[in-house]
Amino acid sequence: MGFKMGKPVAACIIYRCLLHWGVFETERTTIFDFIIQTINTILKLQRNVRSKGFILAPSRSSSDPRSCEKANDAVRSPLKVLGQRENMSHIDARYPAMLFKQQLTASLEKIFGLIRDNLKKEISPLLSLCIQAPKLARGGSGRRSSSPDVTLQQPISAHWDRIVKFLDSLMDRLHKNFVPSFFIRKLVTQVFSFINVQLFNSLLLRRECCTFSNGEYVKSGLCVLEKWIVDTTEEHAGAAWDELKFIRQAVDFLIIPQKSKRTLEKIKKNICPALSVRQIYRLCTMYWDDKYGTHSVSSEVVAQMRDMVSNDAQNPVSNSFLLDDDLSIPFTTEDIAEEVPIIGMSNIEMPSSLRHVHSAQFLTQTFISHCTRLDETA
Repeated sequence: MGFKMGKPVAACIIYRCLLHWGVFETERTTIFDFIIQTINTILKLQRNVRSKGFILAPSRSSSDPRSCEKANDAVRSPLKVLGQRENMSHIDARYPAMLFKQQLTASLEKIFGLIRDNLKKEISPLLSLCIQAPKLARGGSGRRSSSPDVTLQQPISAHWDRIVKFLDSLMDRLHKNFVPSFFIRKLVTQVFSFINVQLFNSLLLRRECCTFSNGEYVKSGLCVLEKWIVDTTEEHAGAAWDELKFIRQAVDFLIIPQKSKRTLEKIKKNICPALSVRQIYRLCTMYWDDKYGTHSVSSEVVAQMRDMVSNDAQNPVSNSFLLDDDLSIPFTTEDIAEEVPIIGMSNIEMPSSLRHVHSAQFLTQTFISHCTRLDETA
């Protein structure tokens, strides 16, 4: 059924039917269970299908013949049982309706998690190429191979450009499916949180990445991401730049001059305020200057951090220098009620698959657009 004037036709039709039948005021009904079971079935199918077009799944599944048949059956059978009922501007919602709202929220959280996990799978191979500068861009005295290498012929920013292309594709898919800006912000923010975790952890796990020239390379890539965030605007990118603070500060340390003259206090206050002492210690001991041959921080600073890390070794919370991936759902039911705009139900045309259903002719009537939100009727 797709969209009409940015409105999800199937969702609007279902809501109009439920309102017309008076299901929200019913003490007992199986319609809500049927809807939730159908949603969960679709989600299960999507989880088993590896497709880069996952974000388009709602429009594809609603156009599938079997889905249309199920939708028609769902409309026909309740009409026979519940009969006709006029639309109302106020609904006295009962327990089944409130439970339905909670189940819809749970389904929405599941959908968000599935989309986020698929995005992580897509972007992970791209990030693995962005953590270390191409050979042509690195300093040092290593000899260049005489054999041609395709990777050496690519621009230094090629890998970061692929990240931007991925992000542009993501935004295009979200906009084409009329995803509210609230959910776009939450999704983009978690994608950038994942970028931060992957790059930061890789940096601290691989000594060949903790170099001056590699810091310059990652810094240039972060500038590319910053430009994308600015161009995307805060409405859709949200606080994405803040999510990169760990990798940003780690890179700032790699490229600062005269590290041997820096005290731990100044490093913590001015360069790496978000990093723990354990993370700074790891960064300092892994670092090496492959470009100018300068030294890392002084031995006194290293000894100071070593003592602090040893004294804190018994704390399981801070016993790791690695970041954890954020698997939380970054919104609540209250957030949705406050941030997601109300969809007007007017100007929704009768789907062709329902025009022959006599009992559904009420859908052709003008619908009262000032419907009250379900949560306001509790």
